[in-house]
Amino acid sequence: MIDTILVATDGSEGGSTAEKAGVFLAARLRVRLMGITVVEDGDVQAPSDAGLTLPPFPEAELSSYFRARSQGLASRFSERARAEGVEANCDIGRGRADDRIVEKAQETGLLVIGRDGCPTNQSRALIGSNTESVIRKLSKSVLVAPSGSSLTGPIVLGFDGSPGSRIAASTAIELSNSLGEPIHVFVDSKDKGRAIARFEEVRELLAGVQQPIRETSSTLGRPDVKLVDTASEVRAGMIVMGAYGRNRITDYFLGSNAAAVVRTTPVPVLLAR
Repeated sequence: MIDTILVATDGSEGGSTAEKAGVFLAARLRVRLMGITVVEDGDVQAPSDAGLTLPPFPEAELSSYFRARSQGLASRFSERARAEGVEANCDIGRGRADDRIVEKAQETGLLVIGRDGCPTNQSRALIGSNTESVIRKLSKSVLVAPSGSSLTGPIVLGFDGSPGSRIAASTAIELSNSLGEPIHVFVDSKDKGRAIARFEEVRELLAGVQQPIRETSSTLGRPDVKLVDTASEVRAGMIVMGAYGRNRITDYFLGSNAAAVVRTTPVPVLLAR
């Protein structure tokens, strides 16, 4: 059950999208909302000078600038929340952004973070970025929001019968009933009998849904591609799936269907844990 939402923001377009998504969900789920932004050590500390003769590094000025920038982000976040009738404060951390975000997120039921952070030359692209590092380290559910995306539209539930997908089904029920959106269940299986069994299982799991349920299956092609295609076809507002698939060892975040979906979809993805 989602009782508290934390939004991580960095001032990028992706961070702004995460802010809007977090406020949207908190207002409709009627849960507590918090925010966090982090002043990265690498932004304010002097790089190695390699024995060069250089003028003094402006660490004090940079620290002051990034602190003021973070305060501006915190104020914007709180104002956005109040505009939707939600009270929220935004903490300002210092250090490694992924570590500070993970520490704060342990207090919450859901973290909302932008997929597309600051430019790659600032080491915040998805590959090798704070976003991916946070997803790796965190044991909580995470909603990853691509820049410019919206949560308005049906919920697509990716179900493969794994424990993670069962948690995703429970989360989809909560979201569907609170947002008033239907659920599209996507099952991928090369075996027709197994697909039928999974649909039977997920129907039982979704017995408490108050909105319509539709079913889609695929037996050909890559499951991550088919899932993203399904979300696009139904104009989904969100994909909900387990953070790990049936094989917990080989389906770790990097290289898994979950990772491929997060990287490629224009739709926000909630990785349930």
